[in-house]
Amino acid sequence: MKNVEIYTGPVCIFCDWAKALLEKKGVPFKEIYIGDDQKKMEEMIKKANGLRTVPQIFIDGQHIGGNDKLQALERKGKLNSILGI
Repeated sequence: MKNVEIYTGPVCIFCDWAKALLEKKGVPFKEIYIGDDQKKMEEMIKKANGLRTVPQIFIDGQHIGGNDKLQALERKGKLNSILGI
Protein backbone atom coordinates (compact mmCIF):
# COMPACT_ATOMS: atom_id res chain seq x y z
CA MET A 1 0.00 0.00 0.00
CA LYS A 2 1.15 3.49 -0.75
CA ASN A 3 2.12 6.26 1.65
CA VAL A 4 -0.81 8.66 2.17
CA GLU A 5 -0.53 12.07 3.80
CA ILE A 6 -3.43 14.39 4.46
CA TYR A 7 -3.01 17.96 5.66
CA THR A 8 -5.96 19.00 7.80
CA GLY A 9 -7.18 22.07 9.64
CA PRO A 10 -9.61 23.02 12.40
CA VAL A 11 -13.35 22.39 12.06
CA CYS A 12 -13.05 20.98 8.55
CA ILE A 13 -15.90 18.77 7.36
CA PHE A 14 -14.10 18.19 4.06
CA CYS A 15 -11.12 16.84 6.01
CA ASP A 16 -13.48 14.56 7.92
CA TRP A 17 -15.04 13.26 4.69
CA ALA A 18 -11.63 12.56 3.12
CA LYS A 19 -10.40 10.74 6.24
CA ALA A 20 -13.66 8.76 6.45
CA LEU A 21 -13.26 7.53 2.87
CA LEU A 22 -9.68 6.44 3.50
CA GLU A 23 -10.66 4.74 6.76
CA LYS A 24 -13.57 2.96 5.04
CA LYS A 25 -11.08 1.56 2.54
CA GLY A 26 -8.73 0.49 5.35
CA VAL A 27 -6.00 2.80 4.09
CA PRO A 28 -3.56 4.01 6.74
CA PHE A 29 -2.63 7.67 6.44
CA LYS A 30 -0.55 10.27 8.19
CA GLU A 31 -2.60 13.27 9.27
CA ILE A 32 -0.67 16.53 9.42
CA TYR A 33 -2.63 19.15 11.35
CA ILE A 34 -1.76 22.68 10.27
CA GLY A 35 -4.19 24.58 12.51
CA ASP A 36 -1.61 25.63 15.05
CA ASP A 37 1.65 25.12 13.15
CA GLN A 38 2.74 27.84 10.73
CA LYS A 39 5.67 25.76 9.47
CA LYS A 40 3.40 22.83 8.58
CA MET A 41 1.05 25.26 6.82
CA GLU A 42 3.92 26.69 4.77
CA GLU A 43 5.10 23.15 3.99
CA MET A 44 1.63 22.22 2.72
CA ILE A 45 1.31 25.37 0.59
CA LYS A 46 4.69 24.70 -1.01
CA LYS A 47 3.94 21.02 -1.69
CA ALA A 48 0.45 21.87 -3.02
CA ASN A 49 1.71 24.48 -5.49
CA GLY A 50 0.30 27.43 -3.59
CA LEU A 51 -3.05 25.95 -2.56
CA ARG A 52 -4.08 27.04 0.92
CA THR A 53 -7.27 25.07 1.50
CA VAL A 54 -7.57 21.89 3.51
CA PRO A 55 -7.49 19.05 3.12
CA GLN A 56 -4.58 18.59 0.77
CA ILE A 57 -3.92 14.94 0.02
CA PHE A 58 -0.73 13.29 -1.21
CA ILE A 59 -0.28 9.67 -2.26
CA ASP A 60 3.35 8.56 -2.50
CA GLY A 61 4.30 12.22 -2.76
CA GLN A 62 1.93 12.88 -5.67
CA HIS A 63 -0.47 15.74 -5.02
CA ILE A 64 -4.04 14.52 -5.40
CA GLY A 65 -5.77 17.71 -4.28
CA GLY A 66 -8.59 18.17 -1.82
CA ASN A 67 -11.57 16.12 -0.77
CA ASP A 68 -13.42 16.91 -4.00
CA LYS A 69 -10.64 15.35 -6.07
CA LEU A 70 -10.39 12.33 -3.77
CA GLN A 71 -14.14 11.70 -3.95
CA ALA A 72 -14.12 12.17 -7.75
CA LEU A 73 -11.40 9.54 -8.10
CA GLU A 74 -13.52 7.18 -6.01
CA ARG A 75 -16.65 7.80 -8.13
CA LYS A 76 -14.67 7.15 -11.32
CA GLY A 77 -13.31 3.89 -9.90
CA LYS A 78 -9.70 5.11 -10.06
CA LEU A 79 -8.87 5.59 -6.39
CA ASN A 80 -8.08 1.96 -5.54
CA SER A 81 -5.43 1.68 -8.24
CA ILE A 82 -3.84 4.98 -7.18
CA LEU A 83 -3.79 3.72 -3.58
CA GLY A 84 -2.39 0.36 -4.63
CA ILE A 85 -5.27 -1.67 -3.18
